[in-house]
Amino acid sequence: MLGIVVSTVFLEEPFLPSMERTTLDTPFGPVTIFLSGEYACIPRHGADPENHILPHLINHRAHMAALRNLGVTGVIGLNSAGSLKKDLSPGTLVVPHDFIALSPTPTVFENRYAHTVPSLDETLRGRLVAAAESCGVTGLVPSGVYWQTTGPRFETKAEIGMMAAFTDIVGMTMASEAVVCCELGLPYASLCSIDNYAHGIIDRELSAEAVRKAAGLNARSMWNITRRLS
Repeated sequence: MLGIVVSTVFLEEPFLPSMERTTLDTPFGPVTIFLSGEYACIPRHGADPENHILPHLINHRAHMAALRNLGVTGVIGLNSAGSLKKDLSPGTLVVPHDFIALSPTPTVFENRYAHTVPSLDETLRGRLVAAAESCGVTGLVPSGVYWQTTGPRFETKAEIGMMAAFTDIVGMTMASEAVVCCELGLPYASLCSIDNYAHGIIDRELSAEAVRKAAGLNARSMWNITRRLS
């Protein structure tokens, strides 16, 4: 079974309603999860689009603990991202190979000495790239560095200028998922949809509604790629 963590736009697609919805308890709290024979899918912002869980409030620990308890062999994050480079245009799909997260990320360790070395799983990354090729997806970028901010606000132009010197895309969730998966021993990789240029990269106003609409355009392609991994 493959674990998949998706954004809110996937609630509007036909994939999740066809799966069995259930709630699982974990030491970190309950999790709403959608199950089929091959997939265990969690909407990271919650299963109710009218009650959107903001990025800094997502219970990543519970999500990944639920997936581990189900015995998944790996976790794929389907993430929305902003572009930090003019040549990475909205609509592009990226499979990041590394990330920066300078603000605190969640941890499952509470009262014992523990350190992990965060990483994105190379085997899963390679499978994502191969699956995209088999789906006929063109223009997929097979590597890139992701910068995670806390959210829910967008970044200032000055912040984006600094980030762009070191990374390719920016988002609010992927690094936290990767870190918790590493702590739980779960292989993790991400398929990112570039849904906007980050603030100041081009001379165009940035809005949350425009980003949300753009995110839906790649949803089906991302889901088809992920299904090829089984």
